[in-house]
Amino acid sequence: MTIHIGAKPGEIAETVLMPGDPLRAKWAAETFLEDARCVNEVRGMLGFTGTWRGHRVTIHGSGMGMPSLSIYANELIRDYGAQTLIRIGSCGAMQRHVRVRNLILAMTASSVSTPSTGIFRELNFAPCADWGLLRAAVEAAEARGLSPHVGGIYSADVFYDERPDLNEMMTRHGILGVEMEAAELYNLAARHNVRALAVLTVSDHLLTHEALPAEDRERSFGDMVEIALAAAFPGEV
Repeated sequence: MTIHIGAKPGEIAETVLMPGDPLRAKWAAETFLEDARCVNEVRGMLGFTGTWRGHRVTIHGSGMGMPSLSIYANELIRDYGAQTLIRIGSCGAMQRHVRVRNLILAMTASSVSTPSTGIFRELNFAPCADWGLLRAAVEAAEARGLSPHVGGIYSADVFYDERPDLNEMMTRHGILGVEMEAAELYNLAARHNVRALAVLTVSDHLLTHEALPAEDRERSFGDMVEIALAAAFPGEV
């Protein structure tokens, strides 16, 4: 057990999928895993461990924002031996050719600051995804007839952003979408020599103001979970 995770030793798998919403973790575990069992509910942050095609998998909520994700990712890696961490979540599109419901695979994650900024100090570290996971996710998506967008995303510090100039600069520089967690996940993966990837579903669009209807979210997010699992265990059909 740790301060924020109540799982016993051995109850967390080496492969962990991390949605922000703990209830989405519950839904994903019940939908995609066999024999899923709740292993954490400290502070309402749910975590479940089961199997996917014979492979042990944990699906654990991260909360919203980089500080929250940093807590859980640090403990999962340091205290439970997680080796592969894949963020599964939603994002807002920042390019006109990226559409609602599209899939974004984050190759890099830019940010103004992260919980790791104090460590890097004057260094502008460039956090990026694990290449093997990224390549496997592209192949898994294409095998399902999907065409994912692969490139840079922006991990924001705040949800209610009042910096339209910054958003315009991100768009100008080809940033595909904005979310709030991936940059710190990639920082931690580099620091601890583990694998990380963010697989994101576009739920809304900052330029067109479109939004994914509630009734369509589950189906679209399901594609994201399947691709994340296939990326973690390449070769499974």
